[in-house]
This record gives sequence, structure tokens and C-alpha cells, in this order.
Amino acid sequence: MSAIDIDGFAAGIRNHDSGMISAWVGIPDPLLVNHLAQEAFDAVVLDMQHGMWDLSSAASAVGHARVAGKPAIARIPVGDFASASRLLDAGASGIIAPMINSAEDARAFIRTTKYPPVGERSWGPSLALNHTGLSADDYLKKANDLTVAIAMVETRAALEAIDDILGIPGIDGIFIGPSDLSIALSNGDQVAPNAAEIDSAMQHAVVRCRAHGKFACAFAGDGERAGELLKFGFAFVIAGAETAQLRSGARRAINTARKIASGG
Repeated sequence: MSAIDIDGFAAGIRNHDSGMISAWVGIPDPLLVNHLAQEAFDAVVLDMQHGMWDLSSAASAVGHARVAGKPAIARIPVGDFASASRLLDAGASGIIAPMINSAEDARAFIRTTKYPPVGERSWGPSLALNHTGLSADDYLKKANDLTVAIAMVETRAALEAIDDILGIPGIDGIFIGPSDLSIALSNGDQVAPNAAEIDSAMQHAVVRCRAHGKFACAFAGDGERAGELLKFGFAFVIAGAETAQLRSGARRAINTARKIASGG
């Protein structure tokens, strides 16, 4: 992606362009983001909910992603809407908010991620102005369209309220967390993100998003599952976390070396 494509990311995902595949990084190292952004990912997600990112390292990672030609999206900790605004100020192209279980949760999220008249986002996008090259007036006029606010649907309550959540102005799409959803739907009995019940719930979510003219995103544990979700109609998927990819690559190299060394 060129710089202009980065700032066209939001429009592309809203228009349901060809399915996007994103990297997912929880290790708080901007240089790791830079490396992954060189690959054919369409974006990089910084996982601040379960990863170890702080605001300073995340802001640096946003810059590394953009320099490499890719948009950065941040998944904030639960309810940390103040950080959502600051990450947008740092140039993030979108925010994923976990545990959005109701229309009221969605409204609280939008208040800090969209400028008036949609929300109440406070002014101070110094790094975003640097990254986009826009004047202050132009950024104010365009920011709501240049960034996306994505609500996570990962509980029974959220699934039941999906139409209410999607109906809130400013919510651009949803993100399914299949592991948490499987825990919720099994009443804490299992973590089964690829179960048939989860497939059904995810397909239902895609249908509801299309009915509202919005997009659906989801986490997949690997490339095979990511491909399945793209076939379901998801616009944006994760093809596994960086930790799994790192260990898988290391394991493959070790096994190959030992196999060759042993004459196998």
C-alpha cells in the first residue's frame, strides 16, 4: 500500500473490497511491526488488550507500520476509550473495542472515536496530522471517514444485541472474538473457536452486518481458518497471532534441519 492507500483503508473496508488479511501483534516491539508490515498483510493490528503494548510503544508502532506502507489498527483494553482517542491522535487507522455488549457500550465507544456531530472526540491529532499531511481543518472534516470504529462481539449479550450495536451511528463494523464467544455460548465449558455453533454465529453476524451496510471482521488462528472466514463473507480477518507464527516458523526450521542431518 502507498501512503494514499493507507488513508483510503477505511473507505476500502467499508466498501467491502476484496477480503483483507491482517497481522496481529501483541509483543510490544515496533521493530517487529516493521518486519511484519513488509509482508503481504493488508494491515497490522496492535493487541493492547492481551498484548503488552503501552501508549508510547503503540504510537511508535503506528509510525513504523505507516512508513512500511500499512495501516495500523489498535485493539484497546476493555473500556479504555480514552486511549482510543489518543491512538487515533497518533495516526492509527482504526480502533477495535472489546466487550461491546450493548448499544450504550457502543455509544460510549463512539463518543471518544468520532468528532462531532457523530461523537465527542477531543482535538489533538498532532501525529495524525503529520502522517496524513492534512491541514487541521481538513483533518477535522475527514477524520471520521478516514478511521474506523470496530465493536467486538464476543458474548451472548453482544450477539443478542448485534442489531442495536450495528445501528449506532459511528460504528463502522464489528469484530468477532471466536474464543470468547465460544466460552460464552458454552457457559464457560470450553474454548472452541472453530466449533459448528461458532460458525453459525459468525455467519449470522455477517448477515446482520450486510443488512446494516457495515462490515464484519474476525480473528482466525491460522491461514486455513482465515480463508474459511473470508469465504463466509468477512471483510477483514486475522491469520494468526505473531507468537504462533514465530514459533511455527522456528519449529519448522528446527525439524527440517534435524531431518536433513539425520539423513531422513
